[in-house]
Formats: sequence, C-alpha cells, structure tokens
Amino acid sequence: MALMQIFHYPDPILKKVAKPVTVIDDELKSLARDMAETMYAAPGVGLAAPQVGVSLRLIVLDCAPKDEAPQLITAFNPEIIAREGEVCEEEGCLSVPAYYASVTRSAVVRVRYLDLDGKTVERDAEGLLSVCFQHEIDHLDGILFVDHLSPLKKSLFRKKYKKIMEQQQEQL
Repeated sequence: MALMQIFHYPDPILKKVAKPVTVIDDELKSLARDMAETMYAAPGVGLAAPQVGVSLRLIVLDCAPKDEAPQLITAFNPEIIAREGEVCEEEGCLSVPAYYASVTRSAVVRVRYLDLDGKTVERDAEGLLSVCFQHEIDHLDGILFVDHLSPLKKSLFRKKYKKIMEQQQEQL
C-alpha cells in the first residue's frame, strides 16, 4: 500500500466527470486500499478517486467515531437513488485544505453501489455518513463543495483561499 498525492483546487482533474468502473480487478482493489490509506493519513472521512488523479467512479469513506473501530466503505459506481429532508452542515475537503463552509444537503439518502466483491449494495445513510456520500459522489461528477455556495460566498471563498495558499507557500 502507498500514500497517494491528493490534488487540490483548482486542479482540472477535480472538474472532470469520472468514468464508470466496468470491472473490479486486483488493480482497482489495490487502488481502493491505497485511497483508504491516504484518506486515513490525511486525516479525512472520505476520498474520491478524482482527488488522487484517477478519473473513475470510486469512493472510500469511514465516518466511524474516532473511539470506535473503523467502518470503511468502498463504493464503486455509487449513486444516490432517493433523498429525504434537508440539513445544513459545515464541510471541509481534502482537495480544498484549510477552508470550511456550510452546505445544504439532503438529510437522508439511499445509495446504491458495488462493493469490493462486485456485489450491489443498497443502504440508507443519515447524519455525517449521508453528507459524506453526497460530498464524495459530487467529486465523481466534477463538483466541489464550494460549488454549492452562493455567488457572493464563492467570490469570498476564492479571495480567502488564495490568501490561504499564499500563506502555505510562505511557510515552505
């Protein structure tokens, strides 16, 4: 297993729509393991393949509380098949480091995906898991959480993010 580079905004790979996975082979399983290792090391609760430069419909997530055993979910070709309610939560992203904003999403989602064995899984998700599924599936469609912000907040984001990146460059 190996840690992977996480691509940051505004890298063009983050705006591409990812291609569906057609065969879950050993190479893709290895990619999924590397993505999980990268997510845990970051640390984060979710990671989509485009964030590590791979334009495939694959996400990994683990929303287990820190004091509980890991509950890694590996999802190929995930899709939201039902939505319910609304929640506004503060989000961050490994591809948009050091920036957080409130985003409105569905409170509960029903998702369908293929697991590591190629079996179809359908499950309901609420709370952090619901938000995480929506956030990571957005990545597969070339959407970042900041794309959900109002035009004014997007403008403020760009200015603030530019300053954050300049400060990080000065520290290097």
